[in-house]
Amino acid sequence: MKYKILLYFFLPILFFSCNNNLETKSPNVIIVITDDQGYGDIGYNGNPHLITPNLDKFAGESIRFNNFNVSPVCAPTRSSLLTGRYSLRTGVTDTYNGGAIMSSNEITLAEIFNENNYKTGIFGKWHLGDNYPSRPSDQGFQESLIHLSGGIGQVGDFTNYYKGSTSYYDPILWLNNKQEKYNGYCSDIFTDEAIKFIEDNKDNQFFCYLSFNAPHTPLQVPDKYYQMYKDIDPTNINGENLEMTEKNILDAKKIYGMVTNIDENFGKLINKLDELNLEENTIIIFMTDNGPQQPRYVSNLKGLKSQVYNGGIKVPFYLSFPKIHNEGIDLDFFSAHIDVLPTIAKLCDLPIPNDRKIDGIDLFDNKINKKERDFFSYWTRKSPELYKNISLNAGNYKLVGNTNYNSGIEDFELYNLEMDPYESENLIIKEQSIALEIKSRMDEIYNELISSKNLIDKPRINIGTINENPTFLNRNDASGQRGIWSQNEVFGFWKVRIEAGAYDFKFKFNNLDNSVGEMTLELGNNVFSNKVSIDKDGFVSMKDIKVLGGDYDLIPFLRLNRKNILPFWVEIKKK
Repeated sequence: MKYKILLYFFLPILFFSCNNNLETKSPNVIIVITDDQGYGDIGYNGNPHLITPNLDKFAGESIRFNNFNVSPVCAPTRSSLLTGRYSLRTGVTDTYNGGAIMSSNEITLAEIFNENNYKTGIFGKWHLGDNYPSRPSDQGFQESLIHLSGGIGQVGDFTNYYKGSTSYYDPILWLNNKQEKYNGYCSDIFTDEAIKFIEDNKDNQFFCYLSFNAPHTPLQVPDKYYQMYKDIDPTNINGENLEMTEKNILDAKKIYGMVTNIDENFGKLINKLDELNLEENTIIIFMTDNGPQQPRYVSNLKGLKSQVYNGGIKVPFYLSFPKIHNEGIDLDFFSAHIDVLPTIAKLCDLPIPNDRKIDGIDLFDNKINKKERDFFSYWTRKSPELYKNISLNAGNYKLVGNTNYNSGIEDFELYNLEMDPYESENLIIKEQSIALEIKSRMDEIYNELISSKNLIDKPRINIGTINENPTFLNRNDASGQRGIWSQNEVFGFWKVRIEAGAYDFKFKFNNLDNSVGEMTLELGNNVFSNKVSIDKDGFVSMKDIKVLGGDYDLIPFLRLNRKNILPFWVEIKKK
């Protein structure tokens, strides 16, 4: 049964209940987050096609934050979720191009739990740095089972890239920073390993971060689940027709199958908690990281992933903690990913960092005026571009910039989300004075965030330490020109901090077998080059490179037929 409870009456009761019923043992915490599953990609939110009985039941019994917002893309969302801070403060600006490495000086939820005698584990997608000191194990997770970069089989995930259309099956994953082969479908693997972690730590306090890479592309789904949807018409939603191409329709069927697989895995997790008698003292969160990438049902919201409209940033967020509620509850005030850390820390009676700005709030603190909050959102490649795909929520209003850096206010968009959550009526002409006030605040926040220390002094990959040797540099973390992906002729480099010593380098190239050229490695003013032949597996080696310790842009390229070729990945081993 759904209940809409008046906020200011409900919250004091909630905290009274929480403080008086908690046992000596602090609650366990499980966060389940999925990838590119939009607000409409769950049966509970009105999608008539989706089969999600476990998620629907969980939503019906949980505290439902019905106005929960994230970043438009995944790595920024994950950095904010784990730190309580805007992603720009953490050094995270992008999903690749070197922008998805979180600074090691950030304090994560996992570190807070770790310091307070919790067992901590991550299973699935990390996407905040694949090298020391930005790996999960460097940021508070005692057990870590992840894939590289933003997705299994993406260019940065060189251990699965060459599997092509089967990368989600029998993947090579990184267990506590070591490569390990697994059998099965990725979402099943991550769930099973998370359940093992919970079983192993049932007598301890634990924090489990189950971070699915599905239903993100590539859209690989076991046939059992595709068959459930192969005959549906995803364009037909309760008698209304959506505009979708044939590819959109096929994609939706695959995605719905991936979501149903997630639903079954979520059910396995909940059943295990019940079997172990852990459900009563466990905080469980289900959420997603941004809107859908492909056009499909989005509960009539405007926009998709990568956009700052509600369709790109409004997602499901359900929190269950039986000690403080026993029925489903709707909370409609504004909430966001930056609020998770302070909220969970308070529920667990744990301190949050006081030496830095935490942008989020404790969502159950009734002393905070939640109606007057600001929330900044943006996304473009590399650093934010002024007034391009940028927004600021201010109370009930939302100002959106999809224009030029020098545009007048009339080129912006203004919506009253309380009256118009679908962002259908632009009020910029009618309410220009309000828009100008919000724009002034937007400018202040923008200038503050782009001046963040971790954005100016971007995180570096540390090479030659005892914590990681050898080091593998992948394409996801390569800076340089925009859009570095799988192409050969592209300029790129890696920002590194390297220990003094002698190193062996091995460079991997694609589609250049038996070619002869000149390999060059630049480290600041140190330039090393020699004539090379690419072996049958696409490798070139440079041995015994002596390096002075320091911060460098590591620039490798193969000069071949008057072209500069960037390695697909680089292995660096200190001797």
